[in-house]
Amino acid sequence: MVENMNDSYKELLVKRERGIQGTIMRIVCVVPTVLLAFLMLSGNMIIFLAVVALGVFDYFVFQWTDVEFEYLYLDKEITVDKVMAKTRRKRAAVLDVNKIEMMAPQNSSQLTYYKNRQVKTTDLSAGHDLPGQKLYMVYYEGNECYLLNLDEDFAKTVKAVAPRKVYME
Repeated sequence: MVENMNDSYKELLVKRERGIQGTIMRIVCVVPTVLLAFLMLSGNMIIFLAVVALGVFDYFVFQWTDVEFEYLYLDKEITVDKVMAKTRRKRAAVLDVNKIEMMAPQNSSQLTYYKNRQVKTTDLSAGHDLPGQKLYMVYYEGNECYLLNLDEDFAKTVKAVAPRKVYME
């Protein structure tokens, strides 16, 4: 962490686990491609085109099932980028710390009032606690909720800026 007067910088990388669904998707996509590749040896052009099309589809499935999130805290702003297959990066969210209503671990008693709200929830996390990281719920601007995996150091950095909004229990 780098600190300059009121500016702080913090970076955290979280890998979303593929899970059973992602693994099954990969298998279901690759097996037909391999089987058609063996049939392609007969020299049929239609089968060749099908193998190429399935190969392209497989590429995208592998991109969609290999996801990491990069959290960046800089100058009262949390930026979340979605990194797919370590090659493509897309901005997923930008959260102004001043607009956060509440940030606490998912199982925190502080969230009792917020859990009954009807909000749009965006999952930008691994989906559960990881070693050294807790799953945090970030209620933002009254109608949004973000799930983030944060380590203690990242949460403390945000808490230093918004002590009444961030809970770490």
